[in-house]
Amino acid sequence: MAVKKQTKVICFANNKGGSGKSTTCANVGYSLAQMGKKVLLLDGDMQLNLSLSFFPEDEVLAMAQGEKNLYHAIREQKPLTDYIVPTAYEGVDLIPSSTLMSGIEYELFTKWQRELILKKCLAPVRDSGEYDYILLDAPPTLGGWVMNLLCAADALVLPVEASPWGLFGLANMFEFLGAVRDMNPALELLGIALTKVSVRKNYFKQTMEILSDMEDVYVFESIIRVDSSIEWAQDSSRPVGAYKASSRSAQEYAALAKEVDVRVHR
Repeated sequence: MAVKKQTKVICFANNKGGSGKSTTCANVGYSLAQMGKKVLLLDGDMQLNLSLSFFPEDEVLAMAQGEKNLYHAIREQKPLTDYIVPTAYEGVDLIPSSTLMSGIEYELFTKWQRELILKKCLAPVRDSGEYDYILLDAPPTLGGWVMNLLCAADALVLPVEASPWGLFGLANMFEFLGAVRDMNPALELLGIALTKVSVRKNYFKQTMEILSDMEDVYVFESIIRVDSSIEWAQDSSRPVGAYKASSRSAQEYAALAKEVDVRVHR
């Protein structure tokens, strides 16, 4: 008899757009699978970027316009078990998004215990013990849907772009996290992951100085530097490790995934 996995649910969220959130979620998920973990990715963003990291545009749009996607599952409050799509990569499955997710706040507004709907829909998948990790990609907003994602999670990874505007809005994110913990007290900020890093530029050093002054906030040692391989991988609808395993970014995401795994099980 197979032993059930102790599934960990991690949300990748930042209310600041352009933080590399979906890219980090996709590539950490792929790297965890390369470590032998079974991973389910949930695309919670109407921009479909997580889905586009694993499927070509025509297939993503077909899933988005069909009924086997996250929007229909949440709207009808159905178990997410029936909405899982296998990817081309061993150990990586996906629940695709839909452009209709732009209206999910309206759909949730009149629902009973609306902040916990995703947690309820996800429970059968989590309780099955099928996956080591379920990774949730959140849209760059703060509202009822992101509240849903964080209420369903054990931990939060906060991708932050190492740029002059990268820290903008971080205070709002922390304030929102405090509100979420009223409903999900066990939610842990696993750490801040620095993305789009150019180590020779002064604002990277400034960003590190500011983050190091924050109390009780872990900053992952594994940073993701600017690398054209990431864009080429996105253009080919593949994780960067599948596109070019020898690239610097593939190695950096692999290191970040190992660090996430260690942090989760510390």
